[in-house]
Amino acid sequence: MKVTIKKAIALASAIAMAGTLAACGGSDTAGSTTLKFQTWNLKNEKFTSYFEDLIAKFEKENQGVTIKWVDQPADNYEDKLSTDAAAGELPDVVDMGPEAAYTLANGGILMDISKEAPDAKDDFLDAAWQAATFKGPDLEEGTYGFPWYLNTGPTYYNKALLEECGIGTDKTPKTQDDVFSMADTFGKNCGGKYALTSGIPSIQDFGMYGVQLMNKDRTEFTFNNKKGVDFVQHYIDMYNDKAFTDDMLNSSSSGESKSFNGGTQAFMNGSAFSVADIRQNAPKVYEHLGITNFVANTNPNMFMEMIVVNAATKNKDLALKFARYVTNSENQLSFDKKASVFPSSKGTIDDEFFNPKGDSMDDEAMRMSAEQVRNGRIWGPPQFTSAVTNYLREQIALALQGKLTAKEALDATVKYANERIK
Repeated sequence: MKVTIKKAIALASAIAMAGTLAACGGSDTAGSTTLKFQTWNLKNEKFTSYFEDLIAKFEKENQGVTIKWVDQPADNYEDKLSTDAAAGELPDVVDMGPEAAYTLANGGILMDISKEAPDAKDDFLDAAWQAATFKGPDLEEGTYGFPWYLNTGPTYYNKALLEECGIGTDKTPKTQDDVFSMADTFGKNCGGKYALTSGIPSIQDFGMYGVQLMNKDRTEFTFNNKKGVDFVQHYIDMYNDKAFTDDMLNSSSSGESKSFNGGTQAFMNGSAFSVADIRQNAPKVYEHLGITNFVANTNPNMFMEMIVVNAATKNKDLALKFARYVTNSENQLSFDKKASVFPSSKGTIDDEFFNPKGDSMDDEAMRMSAEQVRNGRIWGPPQFTSAVTNYLREQIALALQGKLTAKEALDATVKYANERIK
């Protein structure tokens, strides 16, 4: 009998919660309370002082409270979360992404914020709150964490490369369809030499194209619909037009950045801070660097991090208070400036830091990114795990090489994905 990860976590957690729950925050002595707060890969020269000051201020405002801050390394962080949850040792308040949060919520591990603090919804951007709101075949709809920070950025392009390949730069693309329409010309002039864009689309790219990713109940993936098939067919056509190289079949997001900085890729979706990276690490590309709003048929994509609360905490009200404290507008703004990310709280994006008045490309990238935060969406469903992401890439790569049709590639991926959320 097949046992899914979420069911294993749920079973182990139920056993653990029936016991002592020793790992959750509790009273050390009369009148004192300790909460355990966990981040990942943030205890370092850049962020340690921020969190120490944040915690000291909270403890001062809440006499008798001690926040024990622990930080886990980035490697295998999600596996560590699952292991701790199954053992009943998950800290009271935890930093994690939506994918991990969905898995733990499915196991009954995380507090439903929409029930315990329904007024919190008014503090956050609608897109961020929606992305923290999960529903699944065995999961009641709820918001299983506080949105924390967001990330997004504009689209960059290499003017010299586009000119060489017969495209020109007098009319920059606004939509994904605009880029697809360039493939034939690009391939005829530069086939096999350069890549027009990244070779394998992500699930976020499907969302930005307007593909319905899941059914309304969010219990099944549906991106093997006609629009999804048409989307993949565009990539097959680009591949046949030689609009990107075979190297792009195995390219990750980090590989895409390497190709763009190496002067062999025309378009790249970057961050607001990519300008500085390109200026320093790819000066020849920087000389011909162009920038435009994120190229998408619908809303631009954002990524999000969350602060969640352990449903088994012994100090529910205090854990909620601290999680809200970490994610309030003042503390988000302070962290975002230091971390080069963007706020999920309402109104914070209007701060002058994110809306510089200068005319440099860095300023332009920041303003574009700020506008994308106002209008963007977190397109990647939390049920779409890293394993499914890899499977999608593999299937589309086979379709590009003519070993599968677009429909066959998507049917296989949807089947694979749906088997993992049931």
